[in-house]
Amino acid sequence: MSPRDVAYDCVMAVSTEGAYANLLMPSLLDKARLSGRDAGFATELAYGTLRMRGLYDAIIDRAAQRDPRDLDPEVRVALWLGAHQALAMRVPAHAAVNETVEQVRRERNVGASKFANAVMRRITERDHEAWLAIVAPGDTTADVAVRHSHPAWVVEELDRALAADGHEGETVALLESDNSPARVTLVARPGLIDREELVQEAGGEAGEYSPYAVVLPGGRPGDLPSVAEGAAAVQDEGSQVVAAALAAAQPIEPGERWLDLCSGPGGKAALLGALAADGAATLDAVELHPHRADLVRRSTRAVPEGVVSIHVGDGTVWGEGGMYDRIVLDAPCSGLGALRRRPESRWRRQPEDLPGLETLQRGLLANAERLLAPGGLLAYITCSPVVGETRDIVRGSTLRQLDAREAVAEVTGTTPRMWGAGPHVQLWTHIHGTDAMFLALLEKPGA
Repeated sequence: MSPRDVAYDCVMAVSTEGAYANLLMPSLLDKARLSGRDAGFATELAYGTLRMRGLYDAIIDRAAQRDPRDLDPEVRVALWLGAHQALAMRVPAHAAVNETVEQVRRERNVGASKFANAVMRRITERDHEAWLAIVAPGDTTADVAVRHSHPAWVVEELDRALAADGHEGETVALLESDNSPARVTLVARPGLIDREELVQEAGGEAGEYSPYAVVLPGGRPGDLPSVAEGAAAVQDEGSQVVAAALAAAQPIEPGERWLDLCSGPGGKAALLGALAADGAATLDAVELHPHRADLVRRSTRAVPEGVVSIHVGDGTVWGEGGMYDRIVLDAPCSGLGALRRRPESRWRRQPEDLPGLETLQRGLLANAERLLAPGGLLAYITCSPVVGETRDIVRGSTLRQLDAREAVAEVTGTTPRMWGAGPHVQLWTHIHGTDAMFLALLEKPGA
């Protein structure tokens, strides 16, 4: 199977079957026995196509004089891939045309391949900048959305979030960062592997903010022994920082009870479990779905026995009140802060999803407040900067909001003022190079 076939299979499965590219692509590469440059080509072709399909739909619409949504899925996907090769990957025009035509002939028929040939020839008559001048010539939200291949409603939400956080006028920079592939970042789980050991093993370099982060130049992190054993794992540096901030907010007393209320797939639970073990604390990890609870179990397998207990349950009602000294609530959210890592997610979310998510977030926070012991700390986290999912949710809390910048500064070895105006911390992809994680630290009075 060729790299182009692998990319086609990935984009088709993501677009028509609801698959996730980051989960599917490794298995497709293994099945096709692709590695090195071929694997890199297939991955960039698939991920880049999934990110930029909104722009390519606008170009196909002009080139074909047909709404791309009316095309057969096989034809539409092949044209996306062809457009990405010709306009973004420096593939020669004739190769992009021929490969697209052959793909459509194999997947559909000769008639469809002739249509694809005509459309691809029109697409390759112009370069990327020339097409932008035609399909997105202005500065309206609609034009910005097409130019940077985001749904218009997502652009509006990100623009609002940036303005609320003192970053008005930086929307284009954020959208551009969403379209730049993220480097692979590992976490060296404390007490399980030293970061310098992981740097040597992986051939990477220390991360900029997290004391546990190792950034890789590429490759397959799953092949590393420390990752296979669970001492290290792939985890965004921002995710590491906001989780570790809960542990750093105040000294850990032996015997503390911690809770991860929405723990799947387990990255934060494993990091917190390692930190809990170091401080003689324990962690309960709750997950609604049994299959995701299994992922948490696998993620935490290297943490010393007896530290992490995994429970299947509904985080909005689970547990007895007043039991936990520290709680992390990594709430289900729109995921609009992680668009560079999840190329398809911008197209799957709809604006009507937000009210339901916000209701769920409020319900989870209310239960977390009930479960928190007097004097306890609660970290409310999302991988979304959307105002309705972040500061608006926290504003309704009954708890006292602390200055999260101090805990983040403690983790990162920086100063609090580096992390905005407070009291929350909002990371930004275009500023920090991490996912756009939100962190609020809340305290229950009465200790």
